[in-house]
Amino acid sequence: MNNSIDSQVISKKRVSDHGEVFTSKKIVNEMLDMVKHETERIDSKFLEPACGTGNFLIEILSRKLALVGERYSKSQFEYERHSVIAISSIYGIDILEDNISECINRLYKYFDNCYSALYGNTAKDSCRDSVKFILKQNILHGDALTLKTKDSSGNLKPIIFAEWSGVNGSMFKRRDFVFAHLIDQSSHREMPLFSDLDEEAYIPEPVKDYPLAHFLELGLKQ
Repeated sequence: MNNSIDSQVISKKRVSDHGEVFTSKKIVNEMLDMVKHETERIDSKFLEPACGTGNFLIEILSRKLALVGERYSKSQFEYERHSVIAISSIYGIDILEDNISECINRLYKYFDNCYSALYGNTAKDSCRDSVKFILKQNILHGDALTLKTKDSSGNLKPIIFAEWSGVNGSMFKRRDFVFAHLIDQSSHREMPLFSDLDEEAYIPEPVKDYPLAHFLELGLKQ
């Protein structure tokens, strides 16, 4: 059996077993255009609960990084900082572990191609490492229906997402939240989880709160 036929058989089995489908770039962009004002905010958060290999997320990242480039490319530091903000706002879950690996790789390579094209030899490995680290926290293997994932021993545990926020210029704050808590509370309320109006917003308790870290050292300080 040649590779193309073999891949078709695998694909059919995955569709049957997991309902896996891939959305075309044209349809993805048409859907994103419906929330264009959000895709044009560098820090606007997006979650794809069945992200596959990242067809939606790569287009969201493309739009965000294009905006970062337009606004901040004259300053490498500001480009790096805002790129990290953009990447930290993108989240995904998928039930298939190989999809998660490919999604992370696609998102990282897209960022690195943009970054390297702009700054060449002055591009920093520390910035690349921060981006890799964030993607591994934000793009997770799990089941968005049960809100569970598995640990290294195969035991089920809650999906936990990291929230990232820029503080005092170059510093970042990380707080971890149980995804099920966010879903459970938001389903019983009409207001968003993180409203601009403090008196109306439901702000869940983090399961872990990390010290401030420089955005170029995020992977080193967590």
